[in-house]
Parts: sequence; structure tokens; C-alpha cells
Amino acid sequence: MRRRLGRECLYVPSCRLGLYVALRHWCPPGGRVLMSPVNDDVIMFVVLAAGLRPVQAPLNASDGSIDPAAVPESHWRGLSAVLTTNLYGNPDPAPELRARCDALEIPLIEDAAHAIGSMVAGRAVGTFGDAAVFSLSKHVGAKTGGFVAVADPALVHELTAARDALLAPSRLTAELAYALRPYAEAGVRGLRLVRAARGLLRAVGAEERPGIRMELRPGELKEALADGPGLGGFDSWVRVDMHRYRLTPGRARLRRTERLLSGLDPLLAAHRAGTERLLATRWAAPSSQGRPLFRVPLLVADRDAAVAALARRRITTGYLYDPPLDVYAGDLFTDASPRPGPAAWFARHALPADPLRARQVIAVLDESGAEPALPPGHGGD
Repeated sequence: MRRRLGRECLYVPSCRLGLYVALRHWCPPGGRVLMSPVNDDVIMFVVLAAGLRPVQAPLNASDGSIDPAAVPESHWRGLSAVLTTNLYGNPDPAPELRARCDALEIPLIEDAAHAIGSMVAGRAVGTFGDAAVFSLSKHVGAKTGGFVAVADPALVHELTAARDALLAPSRLTAELAYALRPYAEAGVRGLRLVRAARGLLRAVGAEERPGIRMELRPGELKEALADGPGLGGFDSWVRVDMHRYRLTPGRARLRRTERLLSGLDPLLAAHRAGTERLLATRWAAPSSQGRPLFRVPLLVADRDAAVAALARRRITTGYLYDPPLDVYAGDLFTDASPRPGPAAWFARHALPADPLRARQVIAVLDESGAEPALPPGHGGD
């Protein structure tokens, strides 16, 4: 990854831990961070755990990217950092955000979890910010690990020490479970027991999200905020879907991650081909071609009906972020977007389609009669 990006890279056991390390390093306590409201709720809790105040940005309705022109000047002046999302691999306008951050003398931090291989203005996503955090659970499919890429290589030693202070010791049971997980998942899929397996997870309390968003638990969250920054008080939110996000990786994890990462180029080519196919459909917003998107946000009038139609064909739709974070969390825990309409519209209609299953997704949507969502201002809600 150092060779790909031309930047020093630090391995971390999860993208969320890498983001926490970056935020604590670059942002002063109590600072305000501009971020996207259409984002994983875990990221908002990481920002809160770092002792920072999330400020929700206005978005472009077509792809969910941050719209810098719609951010009021009063918002810019009060910021301590900007955090991009690069949702599904569609880049935020990094050159413009970089210029804004330089003028304000604040850091730009890129969340590039979905964006390995994405380019903007002829440069790789992850090469504009003071730091960029990548995930090896997404395109690579390692289900563990990530890395922090930094503009200043002199900071690697300090960031390494900060990471190491947060790590939990490796455990043999965790390594064995990780090593056996791909075989167990393949067996469940082969026996068509996915629904039964999910039911069992819910029965034993291992299914943590009752819906798209996790339970906010505002009373407990207020207590965590009162206790001050740190992962300890926010762990029950930050660990959702990945309880071992701080685990020191053992050899089984590292070997499998290295093996999967060695196949990144052909995998990106497959994502790029599937992306092109999905972007040519009537459900896709106009978009520049050629990016290996992690998911392609098709814009469907009745997104929930489309999700149900895909589920009947055993195509799972993940990475939904609805409602936006300012609606989900309220003004007690975040500053609302100054222009919430486009984000709400995008969150309600975006259907993140896996480009590796592009043909099946298109066939199901055609068969189900799914209609494209009308853009806001053109009859769309």
C-alpha cells in the first residue's frame, strides 16, 4: 500500500481504530469535525469517542458526496477538521476540501474504507489528506484490518505508539475462530441456512442492530460524553459488528490478509467492470466511469421493496445508512446539516449494489419492476 499510494502506511486491526488514532492525533479536544450524515453510525461514535463534535455536511443528492459550496462560511470558521467519507467509493471533492482546509489551517482526514482504487483529479483517494484510513474488510474481504496512510512520514513512530497503547492482546481462540470463519460461512451458504443462522444470532443476542441503525441509547451516551473522551466509555457503540476491532493480529489474520491483498488488482478490475454495467442502467445517476466502486448506489423509488426482492433471491443488501446521522442522533449529539434535504433523499433511495453481482442485481430489479427515483425538484420526494 505504501507503493500504491506513495505514502507511509501503518497497519491497524480495523479502520475504526485507525480513524480514532488519527482523530486523536490531529484534532484538539472539543473540536468540531465536518462529516457526512450518510455514513455508518459507528463512525459518528468514533468521532464522539475522540472527544469531538460531529458537524453534518450538506450532500449532493446524486452520489452522497459532500457539497462544499453549500457549507455556510460560519460553519467553516468553527471547524477543527474535515472528515471525508468517499461513500461506496465515490470520491468526495478532495481538491476543493484540501484547499479549504489549507486556508483554515485545519487537517483533512480521508475515510477511504470504501475507496481503495478510486481516483479523483488524477490522484488516488487517500493522497489528499493529512491522513487517510483504509479498510481491508471491504474490497479485500479480509474481514479484519486496515491501515493509516500519512502525508508526513515522520509521524509514523508517534502514531505507532498511539496504536500500540490501544491494542488488546491476541487470543488463540479468536485466531482459531477467524481461521475457521470462511469455511463455516461457505457451509452455511451451501446448505442455504443463511436465514436460520441469522435467526440464531438474534436469539442469542449476537445480532446487534435491530434495523439499519444501531440503538442510540441516549441516556448512556450522555453519561459516556460526560466521562470524557476515550474508547472505554464508547466501546459498546464502537465495537458493533466488530468486537475485535482492537485485537492485536495473529499470524492467521496477517497471512490471510496478505494473501487476499495480493489479489487486489484483479479484484479491482472485476469491481470496475461491474460498476460500469450498473452505471449503464436506468437506476444509476449520471457519473464518471472507470472507478472500481465497492458498492454502486442505484437510486430506486421504493428502496425497501427492491431490498426485499433481492433478498428473495438470496442477494443481501448491506451498507445502508438511513436515516442521516443528524436525524438519527438529534441535536444533542451532533450539529445538523444546514441543507438536510439532499442527504435525506439519497439515504431513502440509495440501493448499494454489489458490482460483483451486477448481472443478478439488474435481473432482479427488472423482474420486480423497480422504478428509478425521481431527483429532488423533478417530482422526487
